[in-house]
Amino acid sequence: MKNFQANLLMVLALALCGLCVWQWYVQTRQRDAIQSLNQLVYQRNAAIQGYTNSLATLNSQIAQMDARMSALKAAAATNEDVIASQSAEITSLRFTGASLTNEIAQYKSAVDTLEAKLKEVYAGVDKQNEAISNLVSQRNDLVQKYNDEVKDRNNVVAKYNELAKQVEKLQSAQKNE
Repeated sequence: MKNFQANLLMVLALALCGLCVWQWYVQTRQRDAIQSLNQLVYQRNAAIQGYTNSLATLNSQIAQMDARMSALKAAAATNEDVIASQSAEITSLRFTGASLTNEIAQYKSAVDTLEAKLKEVYAGVDKQNEAISNLVSQRNDLVQKYNDEVKDRNNVVAKYNELAKQVEKLQSAQKNE
């Protein structure tokens, strides 16, 4: 039995060694698996960190885009208000332009009418000037004739006065004789 116990002890020692080897093998495989899982966890953590950073960047970009979008919407609203006011102003300017065009046409027709009347008046003035010129020339002719007549009469009177003086001298000479 001694042999049996020694054999049993050896078998148990060998079994224990085999168990140790098998446990080391299993633990080595587990460590490799754990290491690969740790590597996987590290890669996932790195990916999560990258995604988190990307999300933060994207969130800031989204916030910037929201702010820009709000500014653009405000600008668009302001532009729409400006466009509406300018459209109203353009419409009123068109109406004003149309009314001014009508006024210009009225003024033009009034000027044309006035020019026609002025031409008539100028024609009448020319006729009057011609008539006045004729009257002036007739008056000048008449005054010249009158002056000539007055000269003739003055000459006749002067001759008469001379004759009267001569007659008076003769009469006074006859009385003295």
